Amino acid sequence: MAGEFDPPLDPLIAAPLAGLEARLGSLTGLAAAERAAILAGSAQCVEEDVRRKITRVLVLELNAARLSGKLSAPSSEERWLEWKDAVARPAFWQALAEPYPGMMGRLMTVIRNRCAAAHRFAARFAADRAALSTLPGAPEGELEHVEFGAGDSHRGGQTVILVRGADGRVIYKPRSLAVDAALAELLTHLGVSTMRVPTVVTRQEYGWAEHIGHRHCAGDGELRAFYTGMGHWLALMRLLGGSDLHAENLIAAGPRPVVVDCESLFAPHAKARPSGYGQAVDLAVELVDASVMRTGLLPGRGVALGWRGVDMSAAGALPGQQPQVELPVVLGAGTDSPRMGTELVELPPAANHPSPEPVLGHYWDAIIAGFDELDARLADLDRSGKLEPLLAGFADCPVRAVLRSTESYAELGRMLWHPVALHDEAGARAKAAALLAKMSENVPGAPGDAAIIAAEVDELCDGDIPMFDTTPRAGMLRGPAGTRCGPELDLVADAVARWRARDHALDRGVAQAALVSAYLNEGWMPEDQGLSPGVIRTDRLESRRRTAAAGIMRGVLGSAVRGGDGTVTWITPLLTPTGWAVQPLAADLYGGAHGVAILVSAYLAESAAGRADPIDGLRELRTALLHTIRLAEDRDAEKRQEGIPLRPEPPGAYLGIASQIWGWLLLRSLGAVGDEALARARALAALLPPAIEADDAYDLLSGMAGAIVPLLRLAEQSAEPRWTELAASIGARLAALAEHREGGVCWPSPRFPQGLGGLAHGATGIGWALSRLPGRRELADAAFAYEDALYDHDQRGWLDLRGDGHTAAAWCHGAGGVGIVAADQLARHGGGPWRERLARAAASCWADGTGWNHTLCHGDLGSWEVIEHARAAGVAPVGREPLLAHILGSLETNGPISGLARDAFAPGLLPGLGGVAYQLMRAHPGSALPSVLLPDLE
Repeated sequence: MAGEFDPPLDPLIAAPLAGLEARLGSLTGLAAAERAAILAGSAQCVEEDVRRKITRVLVLELNAARLSGKLSAPSSEERWLEWKDAVARPAFWQALAEPYPGMMGRLMTVIRNRCAAAHRFAARFAADRAALSTLPGAPEGELEHVEFGAGDSHRGGQTVILVRGADGRVIYKPRSLAVDAALAELLTHLGVSTMRVPTVVTRQEYGWAEHIGHRHCAGDGELRAFYTGMGHWLALMRLLGGSDLHAENLIAAGPRPVVVDCESLFAPHAKARPSGYGQAVDLAVELVDASVMRTGLLPGRGVALGWRGVDMSAAGALPGQQPQVELPVVLGAGTDSPRMGTELVELPPAANHPSPEPVLGHYWDAIIAGFDELDARLADLDRSGKLEPLLAGFADCPVRAVLRSTESYAELGRMLWHPVALHDEAGARAKAAALLAKMSENVPGAPGDAAIIAAEVDELCDGDIPMFDTTPRAGMLRGPAGTRCGPELDLVADAVARWRARDHALDRGVAQAALVSAYLNEGWMPEDQGLSPGVIRTDRLESRRRTAAAGIMRGVLGSAVRGGDGTVTWITPLLTPTGWAVQPLAADLYGGAHGVAILVSAYLAESAAGRADPIDGLRELRTALLHTIRLAEDRDAEKRQEGIPLRPEPPGAYLGIASQIWGWLLLRSLGAVGDEALARARALAALLPPAIEADDAYDLLSGMAGAIVPLLRLAEQSAEPRWTELAASIGARLAALAEHREGGVCWPSPRFPQGLGGLAHGATGIGWALSRLPGRRELADAAFAYEDALYDHDQRGWLDLRGDGHTAAAWCHGAGGVGIVAADQLARHGGGPWRERLARAAASCWADGTGWNHTLCHGDLGSWEVIEHARAAGVAPVGREPLLAHILGSLETNGPISGLARDAFAPGLLPGLGGVAYQLMRAHPGSALPSVLLPDLE
């Protein structure tokens, strides 16, 4: 807890610590200074742990004392000191037994466990200190500092402990390190010098490990070796069934990534229950879960409360790509009126980074090459019969299985130590048990047995994180209080069998796609990988256009994952409300199912009109895709009817509810569906009010501004004025949220507190939406004025305030989005300023927005549309044929490239290759396909 809320805890911890001191004094083999260091470290750990658990109670009790008149000092600060004096007396704590009957017993269990674990550590250190000389860097002299609590506590308050002396460090782990030793032996047999594990001293129930120091790489050579080693680890963990390789479990030690905690090998694999979203979706989820994503090494975004959007993977956790996280703090500390609050903090840099400012995107090829190399070598060993004997040493090594996420346990633990839970412990326990039981229905492998759940709740009440372990030979898991779950199974043989059945191409594609999810900002582009347009040829433009579009559509068709129930989806890197993730298509227009349905419908319409080459199977694909979309919407509606709480979806025009509304209206306009589209759009629009209430993005992409125009279009087509009224209410909310800055107004948000320009997240997009509402023109013009103030004449573009003073030329951020809005405003209102803005935007798109990739969001085909609008207005920097020839030449020379995934096939409309085909269809002079770069139908 932050702040200076530090009531004395001596009545609770003094006697147990005195008992620990006495027990330490009876140990032989420890110097007096070493006993003092162990006691000091233990005291600090106990005090911090107790304070974390009861600060909410103490804040509540202080406010109650003030309100009841128990404090009589003249000032707030003096009443705080008066209350602290009371807390220092045993009577204060004795009085808490009435409102919180079980709290004191639970606290004493936590304290006793911590002290017992400290004594156990001290005895083991005294017995083993001579053996520690075999560990590189271990202290040979007296220990001087002991840091308890390095990680979660398990099974009676035991934690990892860092031991420091004047001449070195060593790590104590309260578990067997036999698996670490077996992994080191395997690495020796494989002879791979790019990766290693710490040297260990093993004991039956605990062990000692070499302390690995973090060191950045020296130059590009070491960096490339490091990332090759990451690829090697990915291949090896794929074989060994590793499942918990997060950022804290891997340390960058110069050119070698060192796995410092490998206890979660040979993890049992449980299949998910049917989701109700269709067999294709379930199959895609299973394929991803069984792939290299299972290792935890590849980037992925958290979804738990407080950790949404956080990437804690060993390859990720990149600085600058992490959201701030909310931590609890005491506001008003040092007064008699404190209250609980939160503050946003930056996550500290992780030791898995090989450089101060790691640029993972520059080394994707090294990771993938390392993965391919070691996977091929392991396959050779398997074919020769040498692989399985190399794994025999793991059979009796204790290993851990992570059946529920630590974040979920931590959330439940905080709930169980809340004052309300401490007042009604039976009710809180029942609620925690119900939540764990519900989790077992949704999380593969999570135990649902009532006895196991009760034991888990007991451990959470004792301040520990429940743990499950086994040996690979046995397979059946041992859980809290000696409970058992899972089948008897040879986990080594099971891991090898699953590895043999792997789809290496799928693993490789998932790995490539997952690496982009380390980059939260959807406009990121590798800065040194420009695409050559090849030889610019203006001959046969029409046939080449058709060929390029058809090639992409065949890729969409061929990469689909199909279910036996007539459903279909794709595995792809996808932008979600928490950031990029590799998963089946979501229900949105940006990169999801609605956008792909629009793409396929548009291609069918264009091929029927003779403007695109016919492709067999596309009509059936659209049928399957629409069936999948309907199934998902209907399943979510069932959940709401059953009272299952669902987190509100974002309201935005590209990610969220309004994107689905707009998607149905577009599908109706393309003739793919009839009036069903209006019925489904109405049902979706009814979900918007709570989504708008929960929205803190405000923007066009995922925020409330994005809902305005789709609602207006729905009102027009349904003749229902309530949707116009809802759109107007959003305008009122945005007016209240606008902040005046130099030049105009913008909308700062928790994600972008500095405020932004641009279309996706900034003033241009919000201003465009407001411009469609009666009475909001002045506010819209102020938003456009703010964007004008961001124009940099020297760079000839609009500043991207997310970065370091550079301009951007993409649709999402920069000239692409500014130009699309300028074209829209010019068509609606005319005027020289809008024509000038369009000319500037087109020039910026031509100069800086092409040559990186081919997407609509931040690539050539988004820039193409701006330049085409400029051509129609007579202010284009290049003619139609040279522009189309340039784009077709790049596609033919490089193949279609999506902005983020590069080699991974992404069918999405804005960030993927689907949108490239869509724009190629619109490039025909006779095409009447609507633009998808603004959420409108005109």
